[in-house]
Amino acid sequence: MPHPQILIVSPASARENNGNWQTASRWQRFLRAGYRVRIAPSWQDGDPVPDLLIALHARRSGPALAAFRAAHPHKPALLVLTGTDLYRDIHEDDSARASLGLADALVVLQPDGLAQLTAQQQARTHVIYQSAPRLRPYRGRRERADIAMIGHLRPEKDPLTFMGAATRIEDSAVRLLHIGAALDPGLADAARATAAATPHYCWLGALPHLPARRRLRRCHAMVIASRMEGGANVIIEAVTSGVPVLASHVGGNVGMLGEDYAGYFPAGDAGALARLIERSVQDTRFHARLRRQCAARARLFAPAAERAAVLDLVDNLLLFPEPT
Repeated sequence: MPHPQILIVSPASARENNGNWQTASRWQRFLRAGYRVRIAPSWQDGDPVPDLLIALHARRSGPALAAFRAAHPHKPALLVLTGTDLYRDIHEDDSARASLGLADALVVLQPDGLAQLTAQQQARTHVIYQSAPRLRPYRGRRERADIAMIGHLRPEKDPLTFMGAATRIEDSAVRLLHIGAALDPGLADAARATAAATPHYCWLGALPHLPARRRLRRCHAMVIASRMEGGANVIIEAVTSGVPVLASHVGGNVGMLGEDYAGYFPAGDAGALARLIERSVQDTRFHARLRRQCAARARLFAPAAERAAVLDLVDNLLLFPEPT
């Protein structure tokens, strides 16, 4: 008897190499042991019919989810909620809100996301942390204290705060490395202008996933300055590489790193970020504290844990679809 078929609808492709694509690709690997799995940008009536549809992004994959539910109301569907879903779209966009009611089960990528949902929606929501393989922490000599920010240049990631921090850095040992493609021409112009104005900032552009992670592993710390996050892969990749995180104090980051984490700064505050960066470089005890706190979270981001949670949810949906 052939294995059941699963379709993962992802608005992102391998070419875009963003968090949605990393999630889709990783879940495909997890599920291949027991299922036939493919990834596609959409689904419409007349396409091959999977036994289960997994939609990433309530708004952008909403048309595919709606079409699938209308054509095959008795087949299960799962919706994975992103940061823009949770912290913006489901509060402002009718189609994103509608998607919540069309899926048999919902997934959020860290527990703070539950607070954005109603009690009825929470009852069919599963928290599944994303994962990354552990890399041995870098122990070599560092000539400079490189601070990485990894994320395409778009407003939600708030790259201007990272650039603004670079202009305020006074420690000559500090260099801010920005990895990501220019999805916004204005932000690309700002990155080039910042690089020309200060030796503390270097925009490396887009890098493939593995080279970016190798570069991250050699850094002193990583910054995530986002205005909204669902459960950032880059936090996981930093933590599982022994690199402490300097994070904007927004719900998605707190859900990943914990309420008591010492490495937060107010979202959008370039001065506070610059001070936090310099403290992490100059205060060895503070840096060690951040590393200890990150190491304590690493167990949450183990591939075996994510794989088990995904397989358990999918197996149960195919056997016993949850009531919407």
